[in-house]
Amino acid sequence: MQLSITSREQLDVYRFSWPVAIGLPVLALFLQATLPVWVPFFKIFDLPLLVVIYLAVARRNPASGLMVGALIGLVQDAITNRPMGLYGISKTVIGYAASSLGVKLDVENPGSRLLLTCGFYIVHELIYFSIARGLVHEALKWSWRHEVLSGVANAFLAVFLFHFLDRLRQR
Repeated sequence: MQLSITSREQLDVYRFSWPVAIGLPVLALFLQATLPVWVPFFKIFDLPLLVVIYLAVARRNPASGLMVGALIGLVQDAITNRPMGLYGISKTVIGYAASSLGVKLDVENPGSRLLLTCGFYIVHELIYFSIARGLVHEALKWSWRHEVLSGVANAFLAVFLFHFLDRLRQR
């Protein structure tokens, strides 16, 4: 088996057409707002977070990942009844971290996508919980079991979702 060493310059950086770059987050936000009403089990999934992770990792540009996370997070804040900025801050951090890590890791592998998404989901929830409890003084309860299981569920959904989204990207 031959191993190849990939430098940072050899990594593929993907772009998306404007309809995909705008339509994908809008669709994710719409589905996140409507599906849990009909299917209560869907509350454990965070489609906007998965879109932030995918777009940030595919573009491999920390500034772009930061902006995508901030915009999607602020729009998600605007359509929920939570205080403004909670999702904005947490998704901004995840967008920056995902794009920064995308430069250093092989993010095309389903196994790495699974681990990456599970880890980012848990970090996202930790950031959200910390801000909501510490700054906004919301009465939230933390359950490691629930968050880890939700992270695993989101990670498995992400592996399948990212496989289909790979067809929408351009080099």
